Amino acid sequence: MRGERVIKLKAPLIPSITADLHAGDTVLLSGIIYTARDAAHKRMFEVLERGTALPFPLEGEIIYYAGPSPAPPGRPIGSIGPTTSYRMDCFAPRLIEAGLRGMIGKGERSLEVAEACQRFGALYLAAAGGAAALLARSVISAKVVAYEDLGTEAVRRLEVEDMPLIVALDVHGGDIYRQGREYYRR
Repeated sequence: MRGERVIKLKAPLIPSITADLHAGDTVLLSGIIYTARDAAHKRMFEVLERGTALPFPLEGEIIYYAGPSPAPPGRPIGSIGPTTSYRMDCFAPRLIEAGLRGMIGKGERSLEVAEACQRFGALYLAAAGGAAALLARSVISAKVVAYEDLGTEAVRRLEVEDMPLIVALDVHGGDIYRQGREYYRR
């Protein structure tokens, strides 16, 4: 298993960057990312199936599976921990095909998501569950950009700096969850 590299990663993502990353690499992510959970994913999927444009760009972008808590005074956002990613697995391959190049969440993904990552050059980045307050420190700004009626599940545009993450699925078929089990079986 990898894990010895720490890479500064800038969003949005381009294929030459995603191709250089491997499962187990630690990244410090900076740039613009978007939040979206179950309800927003359902709407985005429906929009794409109708052939209409999404209310925010998708090409090269990263979606963080999170619904933040309200912002405390003087902060752009409250605690913002990752939600369990497999709940988005029925939507993710279609979004990846439409240009999504990164997802942030926690937990394993389906074979269909892993295959879409390989086929279209996307990454799945794991955030530490239980570290929502720490992850919020990486957020410089936050603004609702779509589906405001969904409340905490609205799509937000976040500017982040040095958000600590681990490459969980890479474009080469690497999967830290599978590799971790194999490593510890030995």
